[in-house]
Amino acid sequence: MFACAGKPPTNIGVNDGRLAPCPDTPNCVSSQSEGKNHAIAPLEYSSDKSAARETLKQVIKGMAGARIVTDEDDYLHAEFKSRIFGFVDDVEFYFPEQSIIHVRSASRVGYSDLGVNRKRVEAIRQRFEARRP
Repeated sequence: MFACAGKPPTNIGVNDGRLAPCPDTPNCVSSQSEGKNHAIAPLEYSSDKSAARETLKQVIKGMAGARIVTDEDDYLHAEFKSRIFGFVDDVEFYFPEQSIIHVRSASRVGYSDLGVNRKRVEAIRQRFEARRP
């Protein structure tokens, strides 16, 4: 097994109500990005925030290679480690207001992720919506 985890990014978290912008590389998606290559819709919910957070945490815990690193009232940070090469992607969730969860998913190393981050966020969305928080 290889280890290509890379170093944890220093720009993780919420700053002035925003997650970090995506870099110029095509290995990141963010619901707060306006660029077509990086933009992705936020997650939405109709329950209260704490129920949505718990549902999202259960979704993340049920996914292969996932580990929740930071669990705060309005913010979650998870690492997803690939099985074969050990690549680590950082996935962040920000709960700024009722009914919306902003998301950012980015690779730590490399240039292209072959769409892995976008596919992961959409898989999270599908599982999250199936639980109807």
